[in-house]
Amino acid sequence: MKIISILLIIAFTYVTPPELSYVRNSYINASNNTTVVDKLYKDLLAVSKEDNKTLVAYKGAILTLKAKYAKSKSDKKEFFKEGVGFIEYAVLQDSQNIEIRTIRLSVQENSPKFLKYHKNIPEDKQFILNNFKKTNSKEIQKFIKEFVLQSESFNTSEKELF
Repeated sequence: MKIISILLIIAFTYVTPPELSYVRNSYINASNNTTVVDKLYKDLLAVSKEDNKTLVAYKGAILTLKAKYAKSKSDKKEFFKEGVGFIEYAVLQDSQNIEIRTIRLSVQENSPKFLKYHKNIPEDKQFILNNFKKTNSKEIQKFIKEFVLQSESFNTSEKELF
């Protein structure tokens, strides 16, 4: 029995975070799909602030989506507050990361007005406009482009730049 317990502890201790490309692709479909949100929540549960800062930002975004679907007001508040904490930590640690800034913009753009989590929309939008073409990763560019094209923060002429 002790051996099984030790093996379980070892297994849970060495849980590796999910691949960034998997999280990125899943996040695109998460906003209106509780099944995807729940799966990403479980997949990102082991991510801590010491991990890849982009994964930290995604964990924060998923927590804010958990808030959207939570039943009680206290759960909604806790999920959202914790999620924002992860996102802001990621931005603070890697403010030049365009993917992290896009994640924050996506959350702020879709947060209810009464939560007052909208102050960085103009800053993040401008950062994305200024840095999109400098992004070397086609996968990240695709993610950002998909977000921008459906975003209400970007006008038609700005969307044409993508």
